[in-house]
Amino acid sequence: MGVYWLTRRSTRGLIAGMCRPTIEGLENVPEAGPLIVAPNHLSFLDSVLVQALMPRRVAFFAKAEYFTGKGIKGAAMRSFFEGVGSIPVERGQQAASVAALKTLLEILQDDGGIGIYPEGTRSRDGLLYRGRTGVGWLALTTGAPVLPVGLIGTENLQPAGKKGIKPQHFTMRIGKPLSFPKMGPDHSLPERRRTTDAIMDAIAELSGQERSSSYNQSPSA
Repeated sequence: MGVYWLTRRSTRGLIAGMCRPTIEGLENVPEAGPLIVAPNHLSFLDSVLVQALMPRRVAFFAKAEYFTGKGIKGAAMRSFFEGVGSIPVERGQQAASVAALKTLLEILQDDGGIGIYPEGTRSRDGLLYRGRTGVGWLALTTGAPVLPVGLIGTENLQPAGKKGIKPQHFTMRIGKPLSFPKMGPDHSLPERRRTTDAIMDAIAELSGQERSSSYNQSPSA
């Protein structure tokens, strides 16, 4: 925990000094209990920004290769992502995706906070894509409140295809928690879809993005 708080504090200080972000709605973050944080996704850096700026610990997935690099650079990346509370996951493997959801479920059952992008992958054209129903499954299975988050301008920090990071002002808007009934894992698919759509509606209101009725796909898909 000491490493986490030290990493988080130093990262938050760096972000505040270089980007001077506008943060709205911190009073909406529950102080305790299970919590699902659901942001839109515009930048590779979104998870780090949310983890650093939220008043609570939020566990996000991160690509497994960030934890397995060699040499000094690999060790530094591994230390950083472990320090901010990221969870390694193999992308594109069904078994790994199921195991990852179970990991998030365990964190929620321990009254922890987790972060999940309903869109799946980041938007490269600025549209807000249709939500995938993993977030609805978690909300209905656990009854944990969902905290919608709208990120605005984070795509300018590191445009898609660029390696360098350019400090820019951005905004993080945190909405009021959304409550859904605890139905356990055997709820219906239509109920899961309705729950996911309600979460996406709240995110859209915060981010102001134009909506897309289709699912987002990564360039490698």
